[in-house]
Amino acid sequence: MKAHKPKTLIQWLQIYILYHKSFPVNEKKPFSMILSTYRKGNTDVWYLSYKGHFAGLAITINSADTILLDYYAISPHMRGRGIGSLILRNMQKHYAPKGLLIEIESCTPDAPNLKERARRKDFYLRNHMVPLNIDITLFGVEMELLGHNCRIDFPKYKSIYRNNYGKLLAKNVKRR
Repeated sequence: MKAHKPKTLIQWLQIYILYHKSFPVNEKKPFSMILSTYRKGNTDVWYLSYKGHFAGLAITINSADTILLDYYAISPHMRGRGIGSLILRNMQKHYAPKGLLIEIESCTPDAPNLKERARRKDFYLRNHMVPLNIDITLFGVEMELLGHNCRIDFPKYKSIYRNNYGKLLAKNVKRR
């Protein structure tokens, strides 16, 4: 398993396609915004490969003392092999000095696609992420925060958005 910054147009295209296929419309930022923060050094975009084949993507938002794993997806043909767990653990090690934070859709009993959300949450819990007991509404989507080696409160979390995307976008980050 390897993770590196995309080097070719093909690698960027694979990331772009998987990004658009993997996340609901209401949870995606414009890809141009991701590229803009990547160029400024505020975001890491990782091309994930396994045995020479594209395996997935990871996109982080970097702050002074916490890394937000903003998007994480494994290619459908690579799922079920333990690759997602392996990559996540490697990212936890890579970002250990700062800690790793992730937003997941809330698993409230009335949530749509509850089984899928619960399965996703269970994946992160099995891979050493812990609930941070911070429930948020992020651009109208109810989410909860999980972390690894990370101490954060809501104001500090919101500052990640404010510092990287400005006050206007940060207004869409609310505590539930």
